Amino acid sequence: MRRLVAQTTVHASDLIAPLFVREGIDAPVPINSLPGVVQHTRDSLRAEVSQLAGLGVGAVMLFGVPATKDATGSGAFDPDGIAQLALSDLRAEVGDDMVIMADLCVDEYTDHGHCGILDGPAGHPSTSVDNDATLEVYGRIAVAQADAGAHVVAPSGMMDGQVGAIRAALDAAGHTGTAILAYSAKYASGLYGPFRDAVDCQIVPVTNPEGETYTFGLGFTDVGTGVGCVDTDEGRRLVGLDASADEGNEVAWSRTVVELDGTKARNGATTKGTFSRPDDDAAIELLRQVTCGDLTIPTDGLTLAQR
Repeated sequence: MRRLVAQTTVHASDLIAPLFVREGIDAPVPINSLPGVVQHTRDSLRAEVSQLAGLGVGAVMLFGVPATKDATGSGAFDPDGIAQLALSDLRAEVGDDMVIMADLCVDEYTDHGHCGILDGPAGHPSTSVDNDATLEVYGRIAVAQADAGAHVVAPSGMMDGQVGAIRAALDAAGHTGTAILAYSAKYASGLYGPFRDAVDCQIVPVTNPEGETYTFGLGFTDVGTGVGCVDTDEGRRLVGLDASADEGNEVAWSRTVVELDGTKARNGATTKGTFSRPDDDAAIELLRQVTCGDLTIPTDGLTLAQR
């Protein structure tokens, strides 16, 4: 009876499994702050995606971890970069049976760890992120990812005008059917620490060390709807949210709730064995609490899909 009338249900098809692929390794590397999650080789990535597809998971979100980084994050748009090679692998593995998404940002690829291109030397007190220069790079990344086979590109850097710039670049390159899932409401949260471990990202302090110049401060919980509407006008088809309240209830968009990786770390590592039920059950309980959206990105999609 409870299952019949439940307001929130979670199915494998609702999940987007985030996966990390690292250049230059010959075996998967565990991510200590995210128990059960690894940095994949290209081969192990294909194997997990095939398993996820068999479990009915709706999509995967790919994050690349390059062997070398530079000031502009050039590996993010290199046709031979690790993410593009892996995207091609996955498209060959599952075709259109699963939605292949790609994180679109430069923090994994830059030597300063920020989501945008800097307007001066890293570490200088007057240096900040150059929004417009970053948009040009985002357009190049989007085209490279679509060329490699991504069905969806997912900008997560919170740059002003990012969706419009990406849509224009994709359309100009002939990728009019490639969708955009924009991280429209992203906060300057300490819970991103494990993600930075996952992509070997070290932030060099600039004007604001935690990126609060381009992400929301923690006290702004009502702005997601407004920003989501702007992104929709620019051509975004899906919206990603940190907050899991009622953002989007009054507008026509598909909402994607992001379960912060720090939550996984807290549940799986810091408090291992302290719940009144198994940790995996606690993770599912949390997932049902935050799932007010149409899709959900949990940190460990495989474990949850198996449950």
